[in-house]
Amino acid sequence: MDTLKNIMVAVDFNDSIGELMVYAESLAQKFQSKIWVLHVADPEPDFVGYEPGPQYIRDIKAEEYREEHRNLQEICKNFLGDEINSEALLIQGSTVETVMAEAQKLNIDLLIVGTHKHSFLHNLLQESISMELLKKAEIPMLTIPIDE
Repeated sequence: MDTLKNIMVAVDFNDSIGELMVYAESLAQKFQSKIWVLHVADPEPDFVGYEPGPQYIRDIKAEEYREEHRNLQEICKNFLGDEINSEALLIQGSTVETVMAEAQKLNIDLLIVGTHKHSFLHNLLQESISMELLKKAEIPMLTIPIDE
């Protein structure tokens, strides 16, 4: 693994994002990589076969996505030095497939994700996403244990 041109950090807003970004930043400095910070948002109800909702609900949703995208851009600004090339991506879809598809599209060389240790149920759900990713990933992956 002599070259890491593109590093993707898949974040959930509940993660200790700072911990993930520290790893990403130190690798990016070493390899002059670009960092892509990806958050997968829930798909809009319309995608899932519901009737399109009233307009005001759709407006609220659109505002939520804008807000999440701003948060991601803030994360890049706050956690990464100015010398690091980074981009915030907010994409709707199902987590595992979306992360994999984006990683492929962007020629990602390393995927960084956090793994949690809180409640058993949460753990089960979160871990299953990380485990799914591990099983499907065709690129190197760095999992960072996150203490709540």
